[in-house]
Amino acid sequence: MVLLKRAALLALLLALVFGTVELLPGDAATATSERGESAADLAARRALLGLDRPLLERFRDWMTGLPTGDLGTSARGEKVTDLLSTAFPNTLLLGGIALLLTALVSLTLGCWAALRPGGRLDRAVSATATAVLALPEFVVAVALVLVLSLWTGWLPAVTLADADGTPASWDMLVLPALALTLPQAGWNIRIVRAALADEARAPHVETAVLDGLPPHRVLTHHVLPGALPAIAAGLATSTGMLLGGAVVVETIFNYPGIGSVLASAVSDRDSPVIAGVTALSGAVITGVLLLADLVRDLVTGVRR
Repeated sequence: MVLLKRAALLALLLALVFGTVELLPGDAATATSERGESAADLAARRALLGLDRPLLERFRDWMTGLPTGDLGTSARGEKVTDLLSTAFPNTLLLGGIALLLTALVSLTLGCWAALRPGGRLDRAVSATATAVLALPEFVVAVALVLVLSLWTGWLPAVTLADADGTPASWDMLVLPALALTLPQAGWNIRIVRAALADEARAPHVETAVLDGLPPHRVLTHHVLPGALPAIAAGLATSTGMLLGGAVVVETIFNYPGIGSVLASAVSDRDSPVIAGVTALSGAVITGVLLLADLVRDLVTGVRR
């Protein structure tokens, strides 16, 4: 049932994408036309792209091909699956690294602060997390480029791609991954800290403390397991934010992901490409949310 609801929500979102692109001025035929093309040429291009058909009919045809992996053809005549076959894995790699770093940083700092509740370290971690959370990705990206690339020369400011379309070296992933990680780490540190504080008030935790168990054992064996559902939900929510932020960060660092593909598609009024990016991103986010639900059900089942 949950999966059906999320699939229906994704279908509604895709319909909204088609409708929104239709409201933009111009269409794919004019946006991709060459200089000097006549009105007859544009009319022929509109017919070729199917733009002379009703919007609902085009959306229905596109949705019909979705279960078979057919994402349609772009306004420039390329298969959408071919356009995304390299760019989307690159974005998944970048987003996966950022999500892993976010989980490591937020769990480490959140647990560290929870071991000293109300202390200076706890207050410092909470204040820093709030400050970092308020920073948009593009501000973090520009600051990282200034400090780690232009001033020190430690890391490249732009990403160069190999012949196969992937980043030429691993160090080109560092700055984009950090630009995505820092704001999400701030958000998740606060979630981890709040979840641990709530769980620390549970009766079985108070019993463990009264039994004289060391603080780190109470944290790892009694507090952290109960807080896992909230922590997993926070990380799952960050997946959507990471994919959304990746579009901006990839543009700043010239990273070969879906950011440049999506920007070109919006410029071309290219509904199939925009909808293809939305569908793949929605599938990834739905998968991560289901994983978070599984963690919650497992923890709840064990505790029962």
